[in-house]
Amino acid sequence: MNDLVEKSQTYKKIEKAINYIDENFKDQPTLEEISEHINMSKYHFSRVFKEYVGVTPIQFLQTLTLNYAKEHLKESKSILDSSLDLGLSSTSRLHDLFVNIIGVTPKEYKESGLDVEITYGYGSTPFGEALIAFTKRGICYLGFIDNNEEAVFSRFMDVWEKATLKKDDKKAHEYLNDIFLKNKKYDLVVKGTNFQINVWRALMNIPDGLISSYQDIADKLEKPKAVRAVASAIGSNHIGFLIPCHRVIAKSGAMSGYRWGIQRKKILLAYEDFNKKK
Repeated sequence: MNDLVEKSQTYKKIEKAINYIDENFKDQPTLEEISEHINMSKYHFSRVFKEYVGVTPIQFLQTLTLNYAKEHLKESKSILDSSLDLGLSSTSRLHDLFVNIIGVTPKEYKESGLDVEITYGYGSTPFGEALIAFTKRGICYLGFIDNNEEAVFSRFMDVWEKATLKKDDKKAHEYLNDIFLKNKKYDLVVKGTNFQINVWRALMNIPDGLISSYQDIADKLEKPKAVRAVASAIGSNHIGFLIPCHRVIAKSGAMSGYRWGIQRKKILLAYEDFNKKK
């Protein structure tokens, strides 16, 4: 069993535990109660959880509170201010994920990817199964799967409905391995309006382990009343994880929707928060 498959299987167990924590966090469940729910010993569960997420189950429970999220919003707002002040037209980031966002040509946009050759496939990641797609210019789709493979593929087709497709799971595995285990950088090929692309660029200026609000993004785009449009653009992101829409939450501190699952969003944020402290 390769590392990505093993991590993907572990993710499913951790997700079950997080669902339980999320549903019962107001009652502050004990380690024993959580581990019993997923039929694991508390010692094994605690070790596996920390190895995977980076924090203990009880520490993770604390990250679900609104106060925690609000404090992170305060911290990240100043960093977002400084990074976005460099200019949204820049394709560089202040942090360790140096990639370019490449917009499709107006012709490719209008014709929904006609004559664009795309290779796609399925594989495992540390955060579950995924569909990844790429062109010669870079990655053009990354979506996580939770018993909804058909729906994820349908969304992929909505974005690139007229492209020429070639399925290659072996190549997809290589890409996912490069991204999640080797931290290799790839250019990202996106299909969106100018406004959407500016929002996605703004997301990439939010450092690992920090979060921002929809309002903060709208403010930095100098469109303070466009919060709904910002939220819509974030919801239209078709390259999960690499364009980190999981780092945006409601101004209240509440964990708002995430196309690839609210539990996955919480795992990603907790994982990044822990790793930035190393």
